[in-house]
Amino acid sequence: MDVDSRLLRSFAAVAEEGNLTRAAERLFVSQPALTKQIRQLEQLLGVRLFTRSRAGMALTGPGRALAARTPAVLAAVDTAVRETRSAGRAQARVLRVGFLASAANEATQDIVAEFGRRRPGTRVELRQAAWSNPTAGLADGDVDAALLRLPFPGQDTYRVETLLTEDRVAVLPATHPLADRARLDFAELWDEPFIAAPPTTGSFRDYWLAVEARPADRPVRIGAVTDQPDEWLSAIANGYGIALAPASAARFYARPGVTYVPVDGVAPTSVGVAWAPADDGNPVVGDFVRSCLDVVGAAPTSGPSALPPEGHGPQA
Repeated sequence: MDVDSRLLRSFAAVAEEGNLTRAAERLFVSQPALTKQIRQLEQLLGVRLFTRSRAGMALTGPGRALAARTPAVLAAVDTAVRETRSAGRAQARVLRVGFLASAANEATQDIVAEFGRRRPGTRVELRQAAWSNPTAGLADGDVDAALLRLPFPGQDTYRVETLLTEDRVAVLPATHPLADRARLDFAELWDEPFIAAPPTTGSFRDYWLAVEARPADRPVRIGAVTDQPDEWLSAIANGYGIALAPASAARFYARPGVTYVPVDGVAPTSVGVAWAPADDGNPVVGDFVRSCLDVVGAAPTSGPSALPPEGHGPQA
């Protein structure tokens, strides 16, 4: 019997969370889709894995037996996939770097140039991801490193070095009554509809809705859901809602019909370079991380010993 590792991954998330909603957010899937996957796995195995109640999802005896083995199985699959892909990219002398939106802002080109100086035989392939993929391919092993907005879902399971920090600003339709203000307080925006990332992005979506800066009795109103910068800008310009964005968005995503206004009452945002712990021994990833730190001028936040080893030219 062949069991799809995707089904085991879904099972593990539900077993660990004990709750379908939280597990779905963690996996970036809808709750109905996750329920269907659990049922499919139960049908394949011919046993019930969970008992369902209002309190959540509790493992049955067979479920506990499977839960004891699943982490090791998934870890072995992830390691095999990552090492195979990494070996293929190393052979091709390509370093794939995922990113969201404007990556590391104006520093991105200088980072790539500095990496090219360190690794003249290796090419950086930048891959932009949608907001529905807030690790920009890192979680799937599709990239070797990523330039990401912090925080991102699952951040604690990766190595991360913070590169830069900037304020968040309010993004309004140019016709909005508050668009001509020099500065806003976030409390003035509580009742506005917001343009949001897909619900499956969980904490990433909540961060950009500034849920933590709202009182409990003023929940977010969602005006539209978008997954790409162009859709996001169009929704704002057409009056479906407002949004929060990094201050640099005013430079990278300037367009008619959209206004960027500084806002008080929300925490700033940071950009970091992230990589998987499995690549701690990869000198090519190490050279990319050091290129990021050298260009931006940031000191390692996790200590020198946490960085991958420094390479010694293209043959390292």
